[in-house]
Amino acid sequence: MFVDSHAHFDHLPDPRAVAEVLSRARAAGVGRIVAIGGHAGANAQAADIAEAEGGLVWAAVGYDRDQAPRDPPVDALRPWLARERVVAVGEIGLDYHYEPETRSMQIALFEQMLSLAREFAKPVIMHSREADEDTLAILKRHMSAARDGRGLPGVLHCFTGTAAFAACLLDLGLMIGFSGIITFKNAHAVREVAKTVPEDRLLIETDSPYLAPEPHRGEQNEPAHVALVAEALAKIRNDTVEHIAHITARNAQRLFKPDGPLT
Repeated sequence: MFVDSHAHFDHLPDPRAVAEVLSRARAAGVGRIVAIGGHAGANAQAADIAEAEGGLVWAAVGYDRDQAPRDPPVDALRPWLARERVVAVGEIGLDYHYEPETRSMQIALFEQMLSLAREFAKPVIMHSREADEDTLAILKRHMSAARDGRGLPGVLHCFTGTAAFAACLLDLGLMIGFSGIITFKNAHAVREVAKTVPEDRLLIETDSPYLAPEPHRGEQNEPAHVALVAEALAKIRNDTVEHIAHITARNAQRLFKPDGPLT
C-alpha cells in the first residue's frame, strides 16, 4: 500500500468532499494518509478526520510559519497532541520567500513548536524555503534534548533543496519527503537528490491540494495521486513501485507510530 505522508484537507468545502477524496485514495491503493494542520481550523479538521477515519488517517497539528505574526496560542495544541491519532507536530517551519520581514517571529514560533514536540515525544513535519541555514541551526539546538536522547525525529517535507542541505538533514537523523515535484520537467536537481537518499529515510507525499504530479499538473491534487509519486521515484531510483511503496510505508510507520500497527 501507499502512504501519503502529507496532505491538506482544509480547502475542501464539506465532509462529503472529504469522504469523496478519501474514497478515491482507497481505490488507488492508499492505506494511510497524514492529514496536516498548521492553523487552528486545519488542526481541528485534521484531528477530527483522523478520529472519524481511524483506519486510513493520522493527523498532525501545529502552527505553521504564516501564523507567526498572529502569535497563536500554543497551549491550544495540547489537547489535540494528547489524542492517540495525532501522531506529529506539523506543519511547522520557516519560509523567507514571501515574508522575510517576519523572520524573527517565524524563528520564535518554530522554536516553540519543536519544544512542544519534544514535550509530547512527537515527530515533526517541517517546511523550509530559502531558510536552510536557520532551519539547520535551530534543529541542531534541539537534537540533544529530544526523546530518549536519540535526536528529534521528523521529516523535511516536499523537499526542493540542495544535495548539501539534504546531507545535513540526513546527518541529523531526519527523513526527507518527496512530492509530485519530482515529476516536473525542470526538477532535475531534486531528482538527483532523490536518487541518493538512503531508502530508510524516504517518504512520499502529495502535499494536496498543491503540486499535482504529471500528468495532472495544474489540477487540484489529492492523496490518490501519491501512487504517481511512487512511480516516479521508482524510475528515478531504478527500482520497483512495489518496493518504493513498501519502504516508504515502513518508514512512515517507524516515524509516526513506532509502537503501533500501521493499519
